[in-house]
Amino acid sequence: MSSRESVTLQEALDAVEALPDHQHEDLINSIRGRRIERTRELLADNIKEARAEYAKGDVNRGSAEELIKGFME
Repeated sequence: MSSRESVTLQEALDAVEALPDHQHEDLINSIRGRRIERTRELLADNIKEARAEYAKGDVNRGSAEELIKGFME
């Protein structure tokens, strides 16, 4: 199966259940680590975007209430 093929959650669970018990913890740790890294990447992308917007002057300043009110208008 290529990495581009879709796998259902049930198929993934079936594959995990087919692994030896001692590999389950390794898999859990690996998935957790990948999720942490993906979250870090998303955060870094958001920071980069925010810095670019700030450098261009594309920012809004004010209290949360003022900003929300401005978006509602």
